[in-house]
Amino acid sequence: MRVLRCCVGLRRTYLVWPIILILIVGAALTALLPPAEEQGALDVLGVLRRATSKENPPQDHHGDSTDRENKFTLIIQTYNRTDILLKLLNHYQAVPHLQRIIIVWNNVQEETPRKLWNSLGPHPVPVVFKEQASNRMRNRLQPFAEIDTDAVLLLDDDTLVSVPDTSFAFSVWKQFPDQIVGFVPRKHVSTPSGVYSYGSFELQDPETAGGDKYSMVLIGAAFFHHRYLQLFQEQPVAVHALVDETQNCDDIAMNFVVSLYLRKHLKSIGRINRPSGVFVKPVDLRNLEKEASSGYQGMWHRPEHLLQRSYCLNRLTQIYGFMPLCFSNLMVSQFGFPSYANHKSRG
Repeated sequence: MRVLRCCVGLRRTYLVWPIILILIVGAALTALLPPAEEQGALDVLGVLRRATSKENPPQDHHGDSTDRENKFTLIIQTYNRTDILLKLLNHYQAVPHLQRIIIVWNNVQEETPRKLWNSLGPHPVPVVFKEQASNRMRNRLQPFAEIDTDAVLLLDDDTLVSVPDTSFAFSVWKQFPDQIVGFVPRKHVSTPSGVYSYGSFELQDPETAGGDKYSMVLIGAAFFHHRYLQLFQEQPVAVHALVDETQNCDDIAMNFVVSLYLRKHLKSIGRINRPSGVFVKPVDLRNLEKEASSGYQGMWHRPEHLLQRSYCLNRLTQIYGFMPLCFSNLMVSQFGFPSYANHKSRG
């Protein structure tokens, strides 16, 4: 009997010590996580915590709530790149949870490839062509009646995002549905005189380098809630005039719209400001511009492009009366634990 009790005691000991060891290792790994920046950084565990959080702004649901929440609508605005467009349409047919593709057709008075596309069907994902009366950058930011999902994925017509990247970014957006979730971060740079300039975001090795932060996520490759399309339409006339004047900066303006919306909502529940966007590090994102038979180049090739972007930052700040954008250094990656991509070196 004593031998039996001794064996039972040994078994309990063997069970307890591994559990204690696991707890110690877990605590040590948690302590090694990089610290968050003080300015508007998101909790590194936010991607996981938001799955059960109910702090999101109220959603406006119509119809089947399951489809609205678990599917998304893809919007692509195109001009003089029909051959690339057809390639993209074929590629995105394979993306899970895609409800519909809306093509904003800016080739005024030119026939769409609708007949050609339909003749090669049937296709699993329906495609809708929205012909426009003028070639304006902000045509893509309309609350189209065909949008019957909460999430919208907006893509430039020369951007091909892999199926895994697209699916992963959508899963991240569902944890951050009140923010822009995308692949291209940018930042504003302020000077002592109060003038802002437009800057790129440098992704550095967080273990060996200093850090960088972003304050915008560009909507040319990003998910966001469809409510922001309507909110954009309700912005001051001066905002729309700025976008039309420059044929640029609608993506910067949208970051202002999201920041202002978040600021208003978070203030009502007594929380600090939240950045307009969340950066998802892409694995396979390609630019197909050189493959266009038309040879048409995007606006970013224009020599005045970056100057216009800086001009827009300052003009939008004047229109709204202050700079609403705040910084983040959160990066979400498919490989590894969500982390801060760029943080100050501990050394």
